[in-house]
Amino acid sequence: MFPIRDENPTLRTPVATIGLIVVNLFVWMFVQGAGSDVPLARSLCLYSLIPGELLNSVPVGTRIDLAENMACVLDGKDGLSTLITHAFLHGSWFHIITNLWFLWIFGDNVEDAMGPFRFLVFYALCILAAAGAQIMADTAAITPMVGASGAIGGVMGAYARLYPRAYVHTLIPLGFFITTAAIPAVYMLGYWFFIQLISAVPAVGGPAQIAFWAHAGGFVAGLLLIKPISRQDYIDEHNRLTPNQSAKYRL
Repeated sequence: MFPIRDENPTLRTPVATIGLIVVNLFVWMFVQGAGSDVPLARSLCLYSLIPGELLNSVPVGTRIDLAENMACVLDGKDGLSTLITHAFLHGSWFHIITNLWFLWIFGDNVEDAMGPFRFLVFYALCILAAAGAQIMADTAAITPMVGASGAIGGVMGAYARLYPRAYVHTLIPLGFFITTAAIPAVYMLGYWFFIQLISAVPAVGGPAQIAFWAHAGGFVAGLLLIKPISRQDYIDEHNRLTPNQSAKYRL
C-alpha cells in the first residue's frame, strides 16, 4: 500500500518537516551527486552506518565492494557521527522520493502535535533508535546502512498513536489493477509495521539488503516517544477543530 494523502488538517506550517526534506534533497544533490557513481560511493564509504566498523567487530582493512572498481576499505576510525549522518543519505532516486513522500504525508501532523523544535528532537531520537535496532540485529554487518526510513518509521508510529482514525488515501495494487481506498491510519500503518517485522526474518527477507529492523525499531520508538515529547497545548488546540472534525480526528 502506498499513501497518496491523508484526511487530517494541520494548524501550523510544518517548517521542520519542510526543512528536513530540503536537507535530504541538498545532501542527495550536492554530496551524493544525485546518484552519480563516484560521489554516491564516496558518500557511502564516509557517512553511511556500518555496524561492523562502528563496533570494531570486523578487521581493519575489510573491503566492501560497492560496484565495479569501487569499494570501501574499513580503516577502523571512530564513526559515531554515522549514527546520524546515515539518515540523510540515500541509494537511488526511488529511495529518496519514496522516503520524503512518506515524511511529507505523515510528518506535518506529527510536527503539529509538538512544534518544530520538539519534532526535530523526536526525529533525531528515532534515527538513533532505528540505528540501534539494526545494529543489534547484526553487530558484524558490513552492508552500508543509509536512508531516512528508520526515522520516518518513527514518524509513522507517532502518527498511528496520535491519529489512529484519520483516513489515509492509499494506492493498492491488485494483480494487474491498481485501486485506491481510504483506510484508517491505525490499520494502514499497522500493516506496514507488520510487513517490516516479517521481512526482518532472514528466511523471509533474505540477506539484509534492506534495514527492516531499523524500520521496525523506529516505528516502536515513535509509538513510545510521542506522548512524552508532544505538547498537550498543541494537542488540545488540534482537538478544538469543528465538532465533526474533532470527532473524526480526536487524539
